[in-house]
Amino acid sequence: MPSSEEISLLELQELIRDGVEEAVPEKLWVRAEVASVQARSNGHCYLELSQSEDGRLVAKARAVIWKSIWFALHRYFVEATGSELAPGMQILARVQANYSELYGLTLVIDELEPQFTLGAAELEKRRTMEKLEKDGLTEKQQELELAVLPYSLAVISASDAAGYGDFCRHLSENEYGFRFRVDLFPALMQGESAPESIVDALQAVEADGGYDAVLILRGGGSRLDLACFDDYGLAFAIANCGIPVFTAIGHERDHSVADMVAYEAVKTPTALADLFIEAFASEDERISSFSNRLRLALSAKISSMEAAVAVLEQRIKAADPRSILSRGYSLVADEKGVVVNSAAGLRKGSRLRILFADGSVEAEVL
Repeated sequence: MPSSEEISLLELQELIRDGVEEAVPEKLWVRAEVASVQARSNGHCYLELSQSEDGRLVAKARAVIWKSIWFALHRYFVEATGSELAPGMQILARVQANYSELYGLTLVIDELEPQFTLGAAELEKRRTMEKLEKDGLTEKQQELELAVLPYSLAVISASDAAGYGDFCRHLSENEYGFRFRVDLFPALMQGESAPESIVDALQAVEADGGYDAVLILRGGGSRLDLACFDDYGLAFAIANCGIPVFTAIGHERDHSVADMVAYEAVKTPTALADLFIEAFASEDERISSFSNRLRLALSAKISSMEAAVAVLEQRIKAADPRSILSRGYSLVADEKGVVVNSAAGLRKGSRLRILFADGSVEAEVL
């Protein structure tokens, strides 16, 4: 039978509300992960906050930022971090616990600390690097050998990204007229789903085969926009890729975990285009150098041969009987045309022919 102490649902909710307000009478700074966020058309922003330990969800709560402060608080957060509030982001928020008999517990947020969010992302990045080093993956790409002339390039980027357009334009309009094969493998380059999307593109490149290098391109962005490139799963996939992976992510101040495990990292897509153009230019210069050296060696050889021929010509000319006769000598031959070198073998009546530089005479031995 029901107890005489029964209460209504509303009374129960009121007791819980009184208990919450008594237990948490003041605003508190709470650290949590953003599980979801929705800025509604009514001007309010609704969030779901969560906390996980060892990969297991241990706490979850609804939160709201009322429209009276949402615009100013949102602008402040974006200007400080360079990024929108997004799922997966760690935040430090000042909240007031509010319990409604109709809607239950809601945390009303009136302040955000952007430096905590930036610090949390940097801490996670360091942890990822430590794990990669422990697993021996930071230098694995360096074991690969890049083709001397990397011609076939697989590009992983958003198809409409300005950085991808800059890369293609810079590569195709190079001053030397070099030509490259460039194939795009589209992927998300920002947000919670970006790492998985890029990993899928990497796998597609390897499955396709025939590429000399893989290029991951993204233009500039805030530190939080680029946080997806600090993902362990993405870094793992890059390190274990069987093709040299080049990255051009962000600007000079940015250095992601993906950059650290890649075969080589540069700061902009156009700088990456220059890297491949210079590889071809360097090889072209080397071949031209060999051509010049060969031409010079051949020229020297021909000159040497011409000198030898000239000496030989002089010797032949010097040994030519006509040259001897021109110096006042004469040449004696018998009837058969055999040169006579001695008088001992001649007999009376022998017929001889005496040759001079300007003619010859017939003679008889008396």
